[in-house]
Amino acid sequence: MIVGKKITVVMPAYNAETTLRRTYEEIPLDLVDDVILVDDASRDRTVEVARELGIHCLAHDRNRGYGANQKTCYREALRRGADVVIMLHPDYQYTPKLIPAMAGLAAGGLFDAVLGSRILGRGALRGGMPLYKYLSNRCLTAFQNLMLRRKLTEFHSGYRAFTRRVLETLPLLNNSDDYTFDNQMMTQIVYFGFRIGEVSCPTLYHEEMSSISFSRSVKYGFHVLRDTGKYLLAKAGWGRFPIFDREGRQGLLLGDAGI
Repeated sequence: MIVGKKITVVMPAYNAETTLRRTYEEIPLDLVDDVILVDDASRDRTVEVARELGIHCLAHDRNRGYGANQKTCYREALRRGADVVIMLHPDYQYTPKLIPAMAGLAAGGLFDAVLGSRILGRGALRGGMPLYKYLSNRCLTAFQNLMLRRKLTEFHSGYRAFTRRVLETLPLLNNSDDYTFDNQMMTQIVYFGFRIGEVSCPTLYHEEMSSISFSRSVKYGFHVLRDTGKYLLAKAGWGRFPIFDREGRQGLLLGDAGI
């Protein structure tokens, strides 16, 4: 715990058998109170390895998508009493060694959401980030900073910490079940007025990490533009959209986990 707050790490997993053990063994278990893995119908031994390690594990009955996996992660974390939830990919792209810093910033009340930014330092390209991903990340983040009036170095990190209040407030069940979930969640955090902090995160790209293809990256980029447009319309009072529906905030604990 940190200042009496229960710290939970959630890991949305898909075919993470070869990297899960290394990721888990670097989690600071003297600080983290609970570790939850949700398996999205992997074709390898991810679930078996998780159980060998003693991780609390849930498994989807079918492949439901990255966004749906996160919904189950956050639902289970809230159900088990988490005060701060940190999403850590089990493919070892992000180092677990940043958990104390991210958890401290959230638990200490400085920020409501904390991102591990690959761009804040200067090692993204040296760490193996493909050039097209780096450039698209920078361009999309610059566009979003301008439209959403923020000054983040990266909107698109998959390494994130949230307070319980964030997860209980956002209408997450209205978000996509696919990769677009991440950006929708960030846009919601801005829309609902939460404070966002960043820490510099080393970049590590390797053959065993999960990644979306170039075509899906292009699709993701267009979805970023679309959801930013929805944000602007909603803020101006010119449109109503489910992802910004204040009446849908309490649904996360009630939704179907599909497990």
